[in-house]
Amino acid sequence: MTLDLNPNDMSHVVAADRSHVWHHLSQHKQYETIDPRVFVEGKGMRLWDATGREFLDAVSGGVWTVNVGYGRESIANAIRDQLIKLNYYAGAAGTVPGAVFARKLIEKMPGMSRVYYSNSGSEANEKVYKMVRQIAARHHGGRKWKILYRDRDYHGTTIGTLATSGQDQRAMQYGPYPDGFVRVPHCLEYRKQWDVENYGERAADAIEEVILREGPDTVGAIVLEPVTAGGGVITPPEGYWQRVQEICRKYDILLHIDEVVCGLGRTGTWFGYQQYGIEPDFVTMAKGVASGYAAISCTVTTERVFEMFKDAPEDGMSYFRDISTFGGCTAGPVAAIENMRIIEDEGLLDNCTRMGERVMTNLHGLMEKHAVIGDVRGKGLFCGAELVSDRASKEPMDEKRVQAVVAECLAQGVIVGATNRSLPGLNNTLCLSPALIATADDIDRITDTIDHALTKVLG
Repeated sequence: MTLDLNPNDMSHVVAADRSHVWHHLSQHKQYETIDPRVFVEGKGMRLWDATGREFLDAVSGGVWTVNVGYGRESIANAIRDQLIKLNYYAGAAGTVPGAVFARKLIEKMPGMSRVYYSNSGSEANEKVYKMVRQIAARHHGGRKWKILYRDRDYHGTTIGTLATSGQDQRAMQYGPYPDGFVRVPHCLEYRKQWDVENYGERAADAIEEVILREGPDTVGAIVLEPVTAGGGVITPPEGYWQRVQEICRKYDILLHIDEVVCGLGRTGTWFGYQQYGIEPDFVTMAKGVASGYAAISCTVTTERVFEMFKDAPEDGMSYFRDISTFGGCTAGPVAAIENMRIIEDEGLLDNCTRMGERVMTNLHGLMEKHAVIGDVRGKGLFCGAELVSDRASKEPMDEKRVQAVVAECLAQGVIVGATNRSLPGLNNTLCLSPALIATADDIDRITDTIDHALTKVLG
């Protein structure tokens, strides 16, 4: 079967989409009167839809995924060649791409040693939660079973990971949730919770206060994003991560870093946690691992964690009794190998840092021009501009007006993002995450478009 496409008439494709596809994050009532957007081609940072319109993609596939850009033939060819040779075997056995990518990945992650494959960020995080619970059962007499998570962070869409959603709108109407997941305060200095000078340390101390309230012998792990993504692109204040690390070691709490968004170059280093000198026990990743060319996620652990699942081989319940069916696909790791090669050979980590600095410079320039920009935040090509109706009071911009800015950018041919169905009253941050291949001209066009949109929509 082939996709019988006439590039001059895509009406049947659009009709099929409207009739049969249930889109993510979409209210479908709108499609009774307008056509859903259907993309048909991508090259570099450009996309073309079924009407032939061209767009500059400033959000890497909508959700921070296509790190090396569209149309990479070398990745497609590597996948094709591998699928002909061996497409799949369950993860109870190994494959060549699985072994090779695991070695290459660990070379980028000093202190880590083991890679567990699955196929989504939600699933990768859920694996950690299961590991923590099993460690509690086997090594702590059932204690240390609670998992802390941070306000405004997000870790996935399963019931288990939604139990650790610091974004209330993401979790609404899907409960009740399992016990043992406990929220700690966020660390966004722009919206201060404490009037202190060393804000980063104070925000971390708030985690210790929760630990002491819950009882240190009940807390097994904490899951945190190195840079909060959908909760408003929150970069941690100075001193925050050092203090978090100290607290985890003080109370023997495993540190789980969720790199689903930040991983594989998004912040200018291979992983976001490497910007801050963190030494994690777990690291999870997905989106940028293969830049969306194949489904893959990884749960990476230290050898210390791994050893806790092999200490009693005579006990049939002692090992990690888990499987991810599509964690056995070879397309994911072979795509990831080529994706990593591209990032290295094309110097995309350095480019990410340089272009990220350009984004931030441009956004600060817009901030001087537009009083509706209350704060600018970011690391590498992962940046945000928080919109406010009053800069002095920091009153958040109404969500509909923020979305109108996004819509105007789209009308001008540039796709930008905004926090969406995340935080009641605080869905007011424009989000930018262009591919790591972005040029200075790309960056300038993105920020110029935002400039024009802010002027047109908000005055």
